[in-house]
Amino acid sequence: MARNAQRLDGMPPTIFTRMSALAARTGAVNLGQGFPDVDGPPAVIERAVAALRGGDNQYAPGPGRPELRKAIADHQQRCYGLELDPATDVVVTTGATEAIAAALLGLVNPGDEVIVLEPYYDSYVAMITFAGGVRRPVTLRAPDFRLDVDALEAAVSDRTRVMLVNTPHNPTGTVLNRAELEAIAKVAIEHDLVVITDEVYEHLVFDDHEHIPLATLPGMFERTVTLSSAGKSFSFTGWKVGWATGPAELVGAVLSAKQWLSFTSGSPLQPAVAYALDHESAYCKDLAASLQERRDQLCAGLSTLDIDVRRPEGTYFVTTDVRRLGWEDGLSFCLALPERAGVVAIPSQVFYDNIDEGRHLVRWAFCKEPGVIEDGLRRLTSADLHA
Repeated sequence: MARNAQRLDGMPPTIFTRMSALAARTGAVNLGQGFPDVDGPPAVIERAVAALRGGDNQYAPGPGRPELRKAIADHQQRCYGLELDPATDVVVTTGATEAIAAALLGLVNPGDEVIVLEPYYDSYVAMITFAGGVRRPVTLRAPDFRLDVDALEAAVSDRTRVMLVNTPHNPTGTVLNRAELEAIAKVAIEHDLVVITDEVYEHLVFDDHEHIPLATLPGMFERTVTLSSAGKSFSFTGWKVGWATGPAELVGAVLSAKQWLSFTSGSPLQPAVAYALDHESAYCKDLAASLQERRDQLCAGLSTLDIDVRRPEGTYFVTTDVRRLGWEDGLSFCLALPERAGVVAIPSQVFYDNIDEGRHLVRWAFCKEPGVIEDGLRRLTSADLHA
């Protein structure tokens, strides 16, 4: 007799665990999972060390340490003009992944429909399922991965309660523009929807593109929960310090669920993240510039292969179409790649309900050091990648 709960039926282990284990087992260059090779600002690390040595090792308050909640509120005001009360409009979470979980568990009832942009970060699927929600994907179609406004409007029904929006978008690298965000806002207001926005790559945009928080649009602050974290902006992905911001009623719902997940975490890391938000904005700008160079390096190298390459507008990731290589799908390509070329990538099809839309798409990470990217590209160009 099966012992697992039915909510786990058909829910495989996250693809990142599977592919990173494959990289470790084969010694392959890991261009799959999105984590940097180099830590963030040393001064931030020293703040964490001081907190550890200074006795900040017991439970933090459930909503987060006051200095971090204030720093998050100040960041939102400084960067986007959003006025938040740190006491009621901010909650600290165990990374953005817990923020996603708590937001969905706190705001979605069984049977509620949740509109989500497809392809999507895989935790969205799990947590909508855990909440008893019904997923309604709106596909960002290759090769441009822009929002189809007609499809968005058609996805809404009388059971729709929440939209889950990710920009800058993982895995495609699309940064939703103002017109696309205004279309989302129009639908949300007309149908009285709550919007959860995953903005963890908010500072990692390239060229002349601009990240515009949905909460800054007219009529949207009061219905939007904004999620982000320190992991991507400051290259501390293992610290798992994230947050949710917005009106007190919605943030309170997030906290109501979050208290039964981790209650609190990372007490000595929270003052360090507060310091980063208050003092290390230049690091974020330098990181974005460096990532843009590494994006160009990876895109140029991948373009020499027999694949189509889409240059991302933000995030850590490049998406390619590998169908000309003759593989059945991206998963079979990625599973063979470590033996063929000594490189690991991520098959994008696992991020789709509409599998055919992503069947031959593969995601590559450029948040690695230039030498690592160069090594990966050398391996790829030296290998026979055709099926």
